[in-house]
Formats: sequence, C-alpha cells, structure tokens
Amino acid sequence: MHVTDYPVIPKALWPWRTFQVTIAHITLATRDVQQSLNFFTQCFNWRPLNRPGNIECQAAWLAIGPHQELHLVEVKNFNPSPFESEFGRHIAIDFPGVQFDELKERITHHGAELVAPQRETPFERFFFRVPDSTPSS
Repeated sequence: MHVTDYPVIPKALWPWRTFQVTIAHITLATRDVQQSLNFFTQCFNWRPLNRPGNIECQAAWLAIGPHQELHLVEVKNFNPSPFESEFGRHIAIDFPGVQFDELKERITHHGAELVAPQRETPFERFFFRVPDSTPSS
C-alpha cells in the first residue's frame, strides 16, 4: 500500500484523540558508547541518566528534552547503513540559527564530520556524523 492510499480517518473516530502521542526515546547503536556519550554531553549539554541494570552490553541514557531520552547501545563491529543520510535514517535537532557557526565549531572540535545538505531549504541547516559515524542533522 502506498502512503497516499491510506484512508483518511475523521478525528472523531481516532481512539487516541484525547492525548498526543510523543517520542519517549530514540535508541542508537554505536561502536563506542563512552565516545558517543562524551560527544552528546559536551556538544549538546544532554544530561546522562541512570540506566536500568538489566542490560548486558555497554549502554548510556541521556535526557535530551522534556520526557525524551537518547539511548546509546554499544554494538561491536557496528556499521551504519549507507542510507543513513538526509533522505534516510537520521535525527534532526532544533538549535537557534544565529548560533549555527558556534555549534558547527563545537561539534567538529569534538570529532564530528560536517555533511552538506542534498537540497536547498528556506532555512539554514547542516548535517554531521558523530565520531562513530551515527548521522544527525
């Protein structure tokens, strides 16, 4: 089924119409949890959280917004998909555009690789790969 083939459901029939669905967490695989944790805390000031004790691998949890978390899980020999780019899997963050140059400096200082956007938009944006190659924008 193509995305345009899905029927439009009137809001009155939505079973979830009384609350908003939000994202609680995003999980990213990484080859080096500590390196990724350092990158995200130093570049974005995301706060580490206590993680549950029922995880056998190296992992880290970060608070990234109100009631939202980033979970980093170490997977040895992890290789990102070649489709993780502007039109593939990536994470977009919100940051004041007037401070983009400062942010670019900060993330490259911490080992990220800047990646040019593939299309023009009416607003400034950029993409980057964190030191272990996880893509973000």
